Amino acid sequence: MWIYEKKLQYPARVSGKDIKMAKNLVTQYGGPDGELSASLRYLNQRYSMPTERAKAILTDIGTEELAHMEIIASLVYKLIKGASAEEMEEAGLGGWYAQHDNGMFWSDANGVPWSAKYVACLGDPVADLTEDMAAEQKARATYEHLIHLTDDQGIIDTLRFLREREVVHFQRFGETLDYVQALMNEKKYY
Repeated sequence: MWIYEKKLQYPARVSGKDIKMAKNLVTQYGGPDGELSASLRYLNQRYSMPTERAKAILTDIGTEELAHMEIIASLVYKLIKGASAEEMEEAGLGGWYAQHDNGMFWSDANGVPWSAKYVACLGDPVADLTEDMAAEQKARATYEHLIHLTDDQGIIDTLRFLREREVVHFQRFGETLDYVQALMNEKKYY
């Protein structure tokens, strides 16, 4: 199903340790609108899509979101690599350090652990594709917010790349929604 290239889809560059930024970025790793949630949502929804074309779009975007999760994890890890317990505590990540040291864990920026309730699937292609479009806009907006929280050009470049991919995903889901609705209208089925 996949061919995995052992490199990131886009470089994850940071200029140095920045634990506070890592705390903010982690929301795109395991937050409700983050990459893990998006990936699992799309890979789950593909099964109830009415056409192979729609299934393929959800599969393609769902697997790309896994690549985005890998990019975010790389950024976060680089930003906290070598951080002491005191530095983690000072940045508001004392609890993270206590449970995970400098390891990765799916949570949002407030430390709320990832939950399966973030993965929406109604089984109705129109409802699910509309949900997916909204999810992409939430991710785009979050990336814009994160860009405003750093002056590290490497992080900014990476977040801009990820933001633009969210825009493309929104467009692909919109096209797929139009396609599915046209087919449903032909069959007079809703």
